[in-house]
Amino acid sequence: MNETNEQPKKSLSAGFQKGRGFVRSFLHNPSLIPALFLLAAVCLAAVLLWLLWTFVPRAPVRWGILSSCTGLCALAGLWVYRQRRQTDRFADELCETLDALLSDQRPRLSHPYDDSLASRVQGKLMQYYEFANEGRLQSRRDKETIQGLVSDISHQVKTPIANIRMFAEILQKHNLSDEQRNTFFSTMTEQIDKLDFLLQSLIKMSRLETGTFVLHMSERRLNDTIARAMSTVWTKAEQKGICLSADCADDVSVQHDPRWTAEALGNILDNAVKYTPEGGSVSVSVRPWQFYTRIDITDTGIGIPEEHYHDVFRRFYRGEEAAAMEGVGLGLYLANGIITRQKGYISVASKVGKGTTFSIYLLS
Repeated sequence: MNETNEQPKKSLSAGFQKGRGFVRSFLHNPSLIPALFLLAAVCLAAVLLWLLWTFVPRAPVRWGILSSCTGLCALAGLWVYRQRRQTDRFADELCETLDALLSDQRPRLSHPYDDSLASRVQGKLMQYYEFANEGRLQSRRDKETIQGLVSDISHQVKTPIANIRMFAEILQKHNLSDEQRNTFFSTMTEQIDKLDFLLQSLIKMSRLETGTFVLHMSERRLNDTIARAMSTVWTKAEQKGICLSADCADDVSVQHDPRWTAEALGNILDNAVKYTPEGGSVSVSVRPWQFYTRIDITDTGIGIPEEHYHDVFRRFYRGEEAAAMEGVGLGLYLANGIITRQKGYISVASKVGKGTTFSIYLLS
């Protein structure tokens, strides 16, 4: 008895599952959806006609209602057609914009100032394109910077290493007197010191360019920072008989990083002492202004031609007049980078054969 009752239930359940599968496949078929809507519209029209001819006996009223319904249907059809055209136009403009972006070209905006959906979407796509393009350009610039840095480092390190290797081979393969050995050892020590100075400068440069060094800005007195910078060149100045002087009031203080600012001022002072002949002078003067505090470092050195004012701040730049002197061309480059990152700047005024003034401006 139970088996006979379960068989109709199973067949009924299987019928429901088949019917559900048919309806689901019918609804998920895009080509059948318009036909379904058309069939529904025909059925509704037939029902409307039957109701009019059955329950509305007067012909004028019947035709009036039929005309009104026809007009509403026509308006609805026009609205649907217009929406479909706008959707197609929006899709075409969006595809054109995406194709242009994929081709790495700037797309042509059809209506850049309209407050339409297409304009808003195109504007967002343009923002994304500019952001991604700026990222690519920055990556390319970083790659070129790294390539140039590696090339410069290999070029600068090559000479000291070659000299050290040559002196080491001479000491190994030749019988030299103690005096000659001491001469070679002192020369090798000088080359090692030069290599150490170069590597330290390159480390500072790489930290500056990659932004890995941290500035600790605080309100500090400038005379302490200037004294710290002048102490690094005092011995060199004494050896050349150069007079060092500073004019800075005790109450002058600005927002700056004492360590890195002293590094920048020390680099400029080192250049001033290096390119000033014996018996010359190097002076530092401070003048507070309303928004900036100006630090002038003036020397009586060989001077800089006006066309090279901007070149002296380039990495590894050495002028023709300075080619015979010791240096790697990083001091002013580092000084300019340090001051710039403290929202300051450096200017140059010089006369060839008479001297140079570097003016450092720090925010008061």
